[in-house]
Amino acid sequence: MLCNARSLCVTKYLTIDYERHYAFRVQESRSHRIRRFRRSVDSEREIAPNLAENLRYIRDTMERSAAFTAVSGWGYVVLGITAIGAAWLAARQGSSFAWLRVWLGEALLAIAIGLLSCTWKANRRGLPLFSGPARKVALSLAPPLVAGAFLTFLLFRSGMETALPPLWLLLYGAGIMTGGAFSVPIVPVMGFCFMLLGGLVVLAPVAWGNLCLALGFGVLHIVFGWIIARRHGG
Repeated sequence: MLCNARSLCVTKYLTIDYERHYAFRVQESRSHRIRRFRRSVDSEREIAPNLAENLRYIRDTMERSAAFTAVSGWGYVVLGITAIGAAWLAARQGSSFAWLRVWLGEALLAIAIGLLSCTWKANRRGLPLFSGPARKVALSLAPPLVAGAFLTFLLFRSGMETALPPLWLLLYGAGIMTGGAFSVPIVPVMGFCFMLLGGLVVLAPVAWGNLCLALGFGVLHIVFGWIIARRHGG
């Protein structure tokens, strides 16, 4: 009788303690897992902004390396102002040779303004001036300009100086379009406008040549230069 009472008592209390102990262990493991999951979510939220910043930096770096962004809008504005002054001065010359000298001087001045303005913008914004895209722009722009220089000499020697205004506008526009393919998107649009104006000069009266040069090298440069300066930082 006493032996049965002991066995029942041991069985009762051992079973209860075991169940309580087992329930406590299961609850502890579940709470531990929940804590680890919350920590991983918080760490992912902390890493996400850093990933976005890194991706933004990589994208900006790739855009700078793929396009020549040192083109100066304010340089185009200055170039346009000097071109209007050259057109005003050329219209008051008494001979075709004096007219040509004014525009040749304006061409040399425009080259100097373009180089100085691009250098100024590249230094101010920390952009590479002699990068791969810059070389592509130069190699695309140089052939039409060199061809225009030789054709200018040929046409003037042949007494066909009236063909010079459309020739200059067309070749300059072609160079800007091809070179602008490696620059900001607005530059090829400017080149297209120059070519369109050059085509109109071919159909226009000869007396309009100097005025169309003022509209092209003057007004178009000022308008697109202002757009580039506002949208692309100078």
